[in-house]
Amino acid sequence: MTDDREKDMDHRRPHTPPIALPFLEYDLVRELRQLHEEPSWKNGQNAKTLVKYDDFRVVLMALKRSSRIPGHSAPGRISIHMISGHVLVHALERTFDLLPGSFLALDKAVPHDIEALEDSAFVLTIAWPGRGKNPVEKR
Repeated sequence: MTDDREKDMDHRRPHTPPIALPFLEYDLVRELRQLHEEPSWKNGQNAKTLVKYDDFRVVLMALKRSSRIPGHSAPGRISIHMISGHVLVHALERTFDLLPGSFLALDKAVPHDIEALEDSAFVLTIAWPGRGKNPVEKR
């Protein structure tokens, strides 16, 4: 892990692992309002993990206009479901223009970056292959 990444993680909201119950229900409008009220929002982005299983995450993300999430990839598949605003996702030698109601899914390990053209919010879903196996099943 790089020093910059470690420093960034020091400023993140602590998780109460796991955030995984038989059901989880959220008011996304209220959750976004809270993200916008936190000090992290002043830096251009903020996020909250809503669901956290070993093999599956759902994250509510908020980006300020002109902010970017630099190029990266995930070992599993991801999806981005736009709630508000306007972002560009650069991946696979394409630019995906995402507006409210847009949905984009990317396969495993696809490098991508995200650029906010206006204050934006989206739900990011991440699935990791081969994780989350029940230890009882290994016996």
